[in-house]
Amino acid sequence: VQLQASGGGTVQAGDSARLSCTVLREVGSPKAVGWFRQGPGKDREFMASISWNGGRIWYTDSVKGRFTISTDNARKTVYLQMNSLKPEDTAVYYCARGPPGLCNFFGDDIRENDYDYWGQGTQVTVSS
Repeated sequence: VQLQASGGGTVQAGDSARLSCTVLREVGSPKAVGWFRQGPGKDREFMASISWNGGRIWYTDSVKGRFTISTDNARKTVYLQMNSLKPEDTAVYYCARGPPGLCNFFGDDIRENDYDYWGQGTQVTVSS
């Protein structure tokens, strides 16, 4: 495992949860880290990305205003704070490393294949 995701669990609708993604030493510092999720019977979708220095952030429209991505370089960890959770947020959440290079990890043309290392996923279940 090169990235370690944690923080999932079962919460009530309207509650908050914070996910953590730790980039292990063997992987090396990323250019960016992204959070994705895959709900039951759905394709995996992009949620948010952040540059490793925290200077650039991007969110998909569906989570703007509810989710906040942040980074703690000293802990080599990226967080996804999720507020006002809804049952439709139920999914397995994955973090992934965007490697140094020319790929763009911000904007409307996010491509999963540009991320090279993925965490194992952490389940978030939101009950109504």
